[in-house]
Amino acid sequence: KGRISRYLANKCTIASRIDCFSDVLTSVFGVKLRDQVEERLAFYETGEAPRKNVDVMKEAASEAAEVTAKLKRKLEKKEKRKKKREKQALEALAAEGEEAEEREPAEKRIKTDQQVSPRDGQGKHCNRRQGTKCWRNC
Repeated sequence: KGRISRYLANKCTIASRIDCFSDVLTSVFGVKLRDQVEERLAFYETGEAPRKNVDVMKEAASEAAEVTAKLKRKLEKKEKRKKKREKQALEALAAEGEEAEEREPAEKRIKTDQQVSPRDGQGKHCNRRQGTKCWRNC
């Protein structure tokens, strides 16, 4: 019990260090280390010799390189798509801006304090500065 628990603790430590210092996260090393622990358990039960750590880590490093390359290609494609979408969005905004300038009316209606209201026969809407009340009780 003591030997396998120390072995498992050492493999967990190695896996956590690899996770901490690797650029791209993959599960390749963790799977290989777990396989090593299972091989060690089989060694204690049946006597079958487990593989050497150097061989397993070389195998894991080559698999991790392949997985890392795939992940980097996927990330590059995502970035490329993102830039393309941003470019299309900017072009669409520019086209909308040009259309808005073309559709803009010649004269804009400007609201003033003195607009004609249907209930106010004097032609003024709200003249609070002069102290009169309007139909809206302003």
